Amino acid sequence: MSRYQPFSEPPKKHLGQHFLHDRGIIDKIVRAVDPKPGDLLVEIGPGQGAITFPLLQRHGELTVVEFDRDLIAPLTEAAQAHGALTIIHRDVLKVDFTEVASGSMLRLVGNLPYNLSSPILFHVLEHASVVRDMVFMLQKEVVDRMAAAPGSKVYGRLSVMLQAYCSVTPLFDVPPGAFHPPPKVDSAVVRLVPHASSTIDIADHATFAHVVRDAFGQRRKTLRNALSKVCDSAAIEAAGVRPDARAEQIRVEDFVRLANLLHARGGAQS
Repeated sequence: MSRYQPFSEPPKKHLGQHFLHDRGIIDKIVRAVDPKPGDLLVEIGPGQGAITFPLLQRHGELTVVEFDRDLIAPLTEAAQAHGALTIIHRDVLKVDFTEVASGSMLRLVGNLPYNLSSPILFHVLEHASVVRDMVFMLQKEVVDRMAAAPGSKVYGRLSVMLQAYCSVTPLFDVPPGAFHPPPKVDSAVVRLVPHASSTIDIADHATFAHVVRDAFGQRRKTLRNALSKVCDSAAIEAAGVRPDARAEQIRVEDFVRLANLLHARGGAQS
C-alpha cells in the first residue's frame, strides 16, 4: 500500500503524536471532506502534513492549527508546492474559532491527539455556531461513545453533550498500521454537523451541562440518587423522566427537558 510522508520530523510521545501515512486512508479522508470552492477549511494538528497537503493541493488554501514549534518550518516549506497555507501556532484549546471564522462558516478536519480529543471536542462545541461540519479521526472507542444510543454500554456524557448539538456519523475505521508509530488502539473517522441554533432547544447551556455531568458521574446509580445534589425526584418526574432510571437509559431530549425545567425553576441546585 502506498504511503505519504512529506517530511520526517520524528513524532513526540509526550504530545501524543501518531503521524498518518497510509495513502488509501488519506484519500478516503479527503473524499469525506470533499472541499468546495469558497470553503474555509481549518485543520487541527497537521503533523507531517499527510492530510494537509492533499487538501491544500485540491483546495488551494488551508489554515492549520499546530502546537509543535518544530513542525512549523517544515510545514511552511513543504506547503509552497501545494498552495497557500496559513499556520496558527497555538494550543488548539486557546484558539478562538469564532475569530478565525471572521463571519464565515468553518469546515474543520483533523487527526486529533487522542489524549486531548474530548477537551478539543467540547472546545469546538463552544464555537458550533460558526462551524458547518467537522471530519475528525479519533480513537475508535471515543467515536463509538460519541455516536452511542441510549441503552448502550458506552452511551454517556460525551454521547449526550455532542448529540444535543450535532449529528454524529461514524464514517470508517482506521487500523493502527496506518500510523507511525502505530497506536495501541484502533481509530475511526467521524463526521459531526452542528444543528442549526434555532433547533437546539436548550434554555441554559450551563444547567444542561451540569445535569448531564452529575447524571453520569455515578452511572450505576439511579437518577434519583445521582442527581440528588441537583434536584429532587419530583422535578425529575415533572420532566417526564423516571427517577428510578439510570442515566444510560435516558434520551438526549429527556436530559434537555429536565435541564430546561430546572432552569425555569431557578437553575440546578448547587
